[in-house]
Amino acid sequence: MQKLFVILGTNASGKSELGIRLANHLGGEVVSADSRQVYRGLDLGSGKITPAQAGAVKHHLIDVADLSDYYSLAEYQRTAYHIIDSISAVGKRPLLVGGTGLYISAIVEGYELVDVPPNDLLRAELEDLPLPQLAERLEQSDPTAASRIDKSNRRRLIRAIEIAAAGRTNSAAQKRSPRYHCLQLGLTWPREILEQRIEKRLRKRLASGMIDEVAGLRSRGVSDIRLDKLGLEYRYITRYLRGELATLDDLTCELGIAIRQFAKGQLTWFKRDRRIIWLDPFGDYFQEACDRIGQWEGKPFAKT
Repeated sequence: MQKLFVILGTNASGKSELGIRLANHLGGEVVSADSRQVYRGLDLGSGKITPAQAGAVKHHLIDVADLSDYYSLAEYQRTAYHIIDSISAVGKRPLLVGGTGLYISAIVEGYELVDVPPNDLLRAELEDLPLPQLAERLEQSDPTAASRIDKSNRRRLIRAIEIAAAGRTNSAAQKRSPRYHCLQLGLTWPREILEQRIEKRLRKRLASGMIDEVAGLRSRGVSDIRLDKLGLEYRYITRYLRGELATLDDLTCELGIAIRQFAKGQLTWFKRDRRIIWLDPFGDYFQEACDRIGQWEGKPFAKT
């Protein structure tokens, strides 16, 4: 199998910077694995790389869709496969870098995905149903998917029902055909330090104009419903702009809590995969990553 380096981690872990340094050092290009950075206009709120960083290393799958588009996991996987293969074909090393666990797993595991567009009428019908009713409805339409899916995850239940309603089966959880031999390197920090990093990063982005970014999206016609579905920064700043969060301190506090909870969920997702090698954040983790890559490839990649 073709080899693929994967750099993953939680919010505010430093994974993007590490990916850039490694791509520079190894003569590679970065393939982003972030479900919000695919959209144009989501810059500060999604933690998108700066223009200076973008100039240092070629990045792919950033700013490839409009917010009005439906950009599916299947489309992401299909495009990422093509880009990874194209990078390798010209003798460069592709690095898959990001924190969206589902995007990373779709590539590493080779999910056989069902590309069914959203059904807005069906979603509106399902949105207010309690979880037990959603689970029962999925059991009736696709018992195999129902036996595998997390019954507490409303979004996944609705999506599985949507797929079944289109006459397809939710095969993503059932069939896998890996295309690459992957080395997965993870980066995160102990909880207390990660929370400090999240807080510092959040305040920096707020000071840099993240509220203005969301206000600008609203003024250009992006609905509050769409912004809420984007989650985290876009959800809470929209609530602040509507007056549901009274002060900037309220916004910072509630958004900080939400990001910390999200980072915890990211780590839970990644920790399920015992193949991930977790780098020591207190050491020279760039050198450690180079060493791990060298061992994997059977040749040294000394730090420069």
